Amino acid sequence: MKLLRAAIAYWAMVFALGFVLGTIRVTWVVPLVGLMPATALELPIILAASWFAAGWLVRRFAIVSAGEALTIGALAFATLMAAECALAAALMGQAPAQWLADLRQPHALLGLAGQVVFALMPWWRLRQSA
Repeated sequence: MKLLRAAIAYWAMVFALGFVLGTIRVTWVVPLVGLMPATALELPIILAASWFAAGWLVRRFAIVSAGEALTIGALAFATLMAAECALAAALMGQAPAQWLADLRQPHALLGLAGQVVFALMPWWRLRQSA
């Protein structure tokens, strides 16, 4: 149960910021610079937030093993993907198959790479603190 609580907390912190930044990116930044540059501008901010959030959760939830850290990252990643799919359906009317197909776009692949780093961040922070 501790790992699930940690994963949900980690996901919620980063997702909340990502939702705000994503709204800004889509509404104002994309029309100015395009999809790929806008995604590239947002990514370091999200990864920095992930770095700090993962460090907090490793301390707060007393994560001591690589297995625990990787489990938290995997659960947070799965929650993130489910939330993004649900938002694509609710806000853009996309079916899950269309959402998955859109992940092949270059800007989406960049974002997906960042999401994989987000998933690995608790493990990385645990290694760094050891």
